[in-house]
Amino acid sequence: MNYNTQLPHLIISEYGRNVQSMVEHCCTIEVRDERNRCAKAIIQVMGQLNPHLRDIPDFTHKLWDHLFVISKFKLDVDSPYPRPSEETFDTKPKNVPYPKGKIKYRHYGKIIEDIIEKAKDYKEGEEKEVLKRVVATQLKKSYLIWNKDTVLDEVIFKNLAELSGGALKMDESQKLLEASDLIKRGPLNINTSLGPKKHSKNFKRKNFKRK
Repeated sequence: MNYNTQLPHLIISEYGRNVQSMVEHCCTIEVRDERNRCAKAIIQVMGQLNPHLRDIPDFTHKLWDHLFVISKFKLDVDSPYPRPSEETFDTKPKNVPYPKGKIKYRHYGKIIEDIIEKAKDYKEGEEKEVLKRVVATQLKKSYLIWNKDTVLDEVIFKNLAELSGGALKMDESQKLLEASDLIKRGPLNINTSLGPKKHSKNFKRKNFKRK
């Protein structure tokens, strides 16, 4: 009895050992026309074994690439697509740079800081007061989700003032929603918080797009 640990390593395990054996046999065929016919037959088998790949663009192209990979790029056949090289698959992709930027309070996140920056530009008036309350409410909710505990409104008002550089200050006599009510609410929604009669162009979501 042969154990898998004693057999050659599978190049692409999704296709199984039988496909790999067929590819190895195809490499040994000396007549090119017969080798081409064998390769096309293997491609059909590979497609049947992985029907989910048919939803991927260039499905057949991917199968031919896999065929060459399984053969360790030794198979010499007439592919309908450019023949891939071993270097193509060995090259590591470039690292995607992670956005850099300090977040003063991580439990509030970067988006709320961007919203606060936009809110600072509003003229004093009813709209700005409503917006400050909406932002403060979201700060309290984020705090509760992160800390799983209660928090005083005074702490939220202090954090809002710090994040806005003193531009957004709340009257400490105001009261935000209770913790139990906040956990049940959905995410921050500027327009619905203003009410149907107080919507304005200034409060459209496009003004709060992330920088």
